[in-house]
This record gives sequence, C-alpha cells and structure tokens, in this order.
Amino acid sequence: MRSLDNHLCFALYAASRAMTAAYRGPLSELGLTYPQFVAMVVLWEADGVTVSELGERLQLDSGTLTPLLKRLEQANLVRRQRNADDERELIVTLTDDGHALQRKANDISEQVFCRTGLEEGTAVQLLGDLHDLAARLRDNTSV
Repeated sequence: MRSLDNHLCFALYAASRAMTAAYRGPLSELGLTYPQFVAMVVLWEADGVTVSELGERLQLDSGTLTPLLKRLEQANLVRRQRNADDERELIVTLTDDGHALQRKANDISEQVFCRTGLEEGTAVQLLGDLHDLAARLRDNTSV
C-alpha cells in the first residue's frame, strides 16, 4: 500500500482544506462561510437562478443547499420566492445587501490567490487540470 503522501485523494483533500482555511479569515469579516461565499459568487455571476440550478452549479444536494440559503436569507443577502410560471421552482435573487456585499468581497479571491505563491500560468494550468479531473471522475463513477 502506498503511503498517505502518495495518495492523490489525500493531496487534493489537504489542498482543499488549506484553501478553505485561507478564505476563513477574510470571509468571517463579511459574516460568510466558504460555502455561503461560493453560493454568493454564483449569484453575483447570474442573479435570479433556481435553487436546482444553484445546487447543480455548486454540486450540492438540496439537503445541504437549503440550510445554507436559509442562513443567507436570514442575513438579508438573498431572497427565495416561488417562480410565477412554475410554482414548484424557487428562484434565488440577491437583495440590495447581497449586491452591496459583492463590492466588499471583490478582492478576497485575489488576496487568497496571492497567498498561494503560484504564477498565473501555473494557476491556469492547475485550474484546467482540476476541472478535467473532476469531469473524469464524474463521468467514470458508477452509481
């Protein structure tokens, strides 16, 4: 059996935990957790998405997404309302406070990126490799 340091899964896990920890301080100043932050990033990209679209984009199931959205709604950052055309769908939209938070959060990802010490080309290559790896694993996972 390979040692722990030679398991790709553990290297990805450790890197993910370190990245999330790097975001923790700056996000706490905004009152956000990392999962709440990435949900907000999706909404800043495209306001007014359905809960199912948001879950798909974040790769989260409704059991995880619903409490996250409730907390964002309690913080007055988002609003959830039924789709007038299809009552089964919930639409998530940003409030004025949610829009205003984007201006405060703009520099956080850049600050964390600078902490990685990666050059931009290396980061672009790594990002592409990680997207490719995730797609391969999703495509090759038997249910």
